[in-house]
Amino acid sequence: MWQRLRHMLRKELIQIFRDPRMRPVILVMPVLQLLVFSYAAVTDVTHIATLLWDEDNTVASRELAERFVASKFFEKTEVVTDPGQVTRMMDAAEVQTVLHIPRGFEGEINAGQSGMIQMILDGTDSNTAGVVLQYAGQICNLWTSELTARRTARLAGNQPKPATVEVRTRTWYNENLESQIYYVPGVIATLVTLITLMLTAMAIVREKEIGTMEQIMVTPIRPVEFILGKTLPFALIGFLDVILVTVAGVFWFNVPLRGNILFLFLSTALFFMSTLGIGLIISTLSQTQQQAMLSTFFVFMPALLLSGFMFPVNNMPEPIQWLTVVNPLRHYLEIIRSVFLKGGGMAILGRQMVILSVMGVVMLTIASLRFRKTL
Repeated sequence: MWQRLRHMLRKELIQIFRDPRMRPVILVMPVLQLLVFSYAAVTDVTHIATLLWDEDNTVASRELAERFVASKFFEKTEVVTDPGQVTRMMDAAEVQTVLHIPRGFEGEINAGQSGMIQMILDGTDSNTAGVVLQYAGQICNLWTSELTARRTARLAGNQPKPATVEVRTRTWYNENLESQIYYVPGVIATLVTLITLMLTAMAIVREKEIGTMEQIMVTPIRPVEFILGKTLPFALIGFLDVILVTVAGVFWFNVPLRGNILFLFLSTALFFMSTLGIGLIISTLSQTQQQAMLSTFFVFMPALLLSGFMFPVNNMPEPIQWLTVVNPLRHYLEIIRSVFLKGGGMAILGRQMVILSVMGVVMLTIASLRFRKTL
């Protein structure tokens, strides 16, 4: 058995790496995709193009406007006085938001009333608009608190200050709340998923196209040996890609790796059992490599959407949440993010490891049975 398996492994590796087009796909493309996707998958909203429309033009209105400009979130592009210009610039998408301070703003503040301002937002991107609104509320609340404290100090004189409540926050795992720290481990998981699925899905169907399947059928190799010979080379390539993109994520994007690297490799091995099994099932069902490629993307895109990479699973409808349980990418994402950011291990991630093990055994068993039927 081991001699036949060794020859099968050698044959697969030679067949993969003798194609000069496959070498960059396996070794270079994952790192390049990590760099591109990790820079693109950033939800931090900064340097928002802001139009200032100050109709009050008083000390209070200018002070509030400067608070917006001084933050890293808002970037003043122009000051206007014409409502028509506001409409034109918003329609042309030259600005994302307009800070409108109406007349009488300072008078309302001095009279002890609530000073009203208006934030005009570009609602075509609802996520960005919601984040901008939160930033504006934080800046206004902070400015109002400081203004109230100054006035209270002037009125109180030497009287003792009233008791106040001060909130001090501390964020664990991602101290600066950088979205890149959260998304890079997810990008690593999706990249190795796509690579292993794509390579394995074309493994058996390639034998059919080039006419070597008949030669394999007359050899004494057993279905289990054939499946192992087809999966182990791609598993090794997958581990190589995991190492490459992990090194790039840690040293280029400064993503912390707080967990045990050996536990990460163990969970990756269990995850590869599922992806390689699914790829082999696609390969046994397909007649051409083009069909296998299209089938791979039909499987990969729903798996990505239901994994929690882009949309939190808890926000999905309950029937969809139950559907995500059979998605191996969801459980691997939970593992890899916990290992990177929280230092999670078997005690915390045991349930996900068991689920990946069961799904991997089921997928590889189905692939073996499909190959036996093909024979």
